[in-house]
Amino acid sequence: MATRPYEGEPAPAFSLQGKNGDTVSLSDYSGKIVVLYFYPADDTPGCTKQGCSFRDLSAEFAAANAVVLGVSPDDAASHEAFAAKYALTFPLLSDTDHAVAELYGAWKEKNNYGRKYMGIERTTFVIGKDGNIAKVFGRVRVDGHGDAVLNFVKGLI
Repeated sequence: MATRPYEGEPAPAFSLQGKNGDTVSLSDYSGKIVVLYFYPADDTPGCTKQGCSFRDLSAEFAAANAVVLGVSPDDAASHEAFAAKYALTFPLLSDTDHAVAELYGAWKEKNNYGRKYMGIERTTFVIGKDGNIAKVFGRVRVDGHGDAVLNFVKGLI
């Protein structure tokens, strides 16, 4: 299991499946600010609230020359249904083998009522135009998170 990359380090490169089977790579967004957020599962209460928060702020992220990318272990069909149900306008990427989550240190042992298992620890990375990690938001709490990320991104421009 990889350790989480530090702020100031180059963001690990990746390519994942997006909508309609298209491959989305971090390099596709060279020269832009990338908000890369890892979330546990489509269409669950916290993940829905988080996704809708980023959706509601999408015009402001775009004005800051930033793109939002969501990553979870769900498959493309699940992502497409989730995006359609909540009108999510940004790419949701399938990391079914959790390789990218591991690369970013977001794949962790979790404990739920004494049951231990591996899963996504809700984590957001802001990747600067230079391709380096500008900010890591670890162990994210959903309430107010979209605004906190947007405020950070606005500080980069």
